[in-house]
Amino acid sequence: MFFHAALVFDTRDDFYVKNAQTTEAVTWLAGLGVVWAMPALFLIAGLGAWHSIRHRGAGRFAVERLSRLGVPLVVATLTILPLPQWLRLKAADPGYQESYPRFLLRFFDVHLGLSDFPFVVQGEHFESGHLWFVVLLLAFSLMLAPLVAWLPAARAARVRDSLAGAAARRGAVLVPAIGVAVIGAVLGMEEPFAGWSRWAYLMFFLCGFVLASDDRFRAAMRRDAVAAAILGVLLFCGAGLALSTAGGDPFADMTVHAVAARGLFGLAGWCWLVAILGLLDRTPGGASTIGPRRQRGRRAYAYLGAAALPLYILHQPIVVAVAYVVVGWHLPMPIKYIAIVAASFTVMFAVYDIGVRRTRVTRLLFGMRG
Repeated sequence: MFFHAALVFDTRDDFYVKNAQTTEAVTWLAGLGVVWAMPALFLIAGLGAWHSIRHRGAGRFAVERLSRLGVPLVVATLTILPLPQWLRLKAADPGYQESYPRFLLRFFDVHLGLSDFPFVVQGEHFESGHLWFVVLLLAFSLMLAPLVAWLPAARAARVRDSLAGAAARRGAVLVPAIGVAVIGAVLGMEEPFAGWSRWAYLMFFLCGFVLASDDRFRAAMRRDAVAAAILGVLLFCGAGLALSTAGGDPFADMTVHAVAARGLFGLAGWCWLVAILGLLDRTPGGASTIGPRRQRGRRAYAYLGAAALPLYILHQPIVVAVAYVVVGWHLPMPIKYIAIVAASFTVMFAVYDIGVRRTRVTRLLFGMRG
């Protein structure tokens, strides 16, 4: 929410609706989130996949993922996903008069193809929008399930034990950063996917799956968290400087400068993940008695935890619709940003609480448990 609202004022990003006045400062502030936020979501999804497969088995895990991710993906694509694209056309051209129903005919003029796997539904005006995250997560889950089912349990346990033992060495938990860096350097960075290669996200997902399998990985991340934080900040500053001075298209060019910049960004991303997860993984102190404040906190956490996927699905069309109205106001950028965030939050939670969570059918359509 905060990130996408900020893109309305970013000079470089091609967001759906743009304010007349923009600033380069948003580019750097957005970079602070880009380097770790989406990688963290895929890594956490990998953690969850380990526990889900362990509980359900690979076959039931695949069915559950199709239900929890595939159904809301289809529902959102057919209902709210076209709206930002239509508003983009209206914002870019004041003379654009095409009605929304007529635009839908063009949006859903699609065909199937494997050229952009796993985005197999393609069309001139069709897009997966912000649901690229759901598409990738569903694809990765369906790729993981048969791999787990095929791999002999004894062999998997030996590999896991060997990796966990190696993680006991100081700094070993930072080694996956090399793989992430190589993927970014060789395959490039993809701006539509928050600046990361889709295959880098696959590595984050698989790393999360492995990290969840043994507590020794958690111990290693806690141990190396401070060093990873320092290294991550230095690498991020170096990557930002290198990307901004590479010229051309630093996300795709194969010049030495661009390749090195992408490699630094990949190294920084993994270091930030180790630092954040390691520093957050602390046992809280204090008395064991659960007071009213902690009870309220747990209720709020349970509410937001169940709402995570529906809110993600809802948020971008709402942000774009609100921004479409707000950018026309004659107010300073900070005031417009606060207005977009506040109004979007209000509408988003109202739609979720009233229109999604209260009935079994709508819960299932948005990926929630019935």
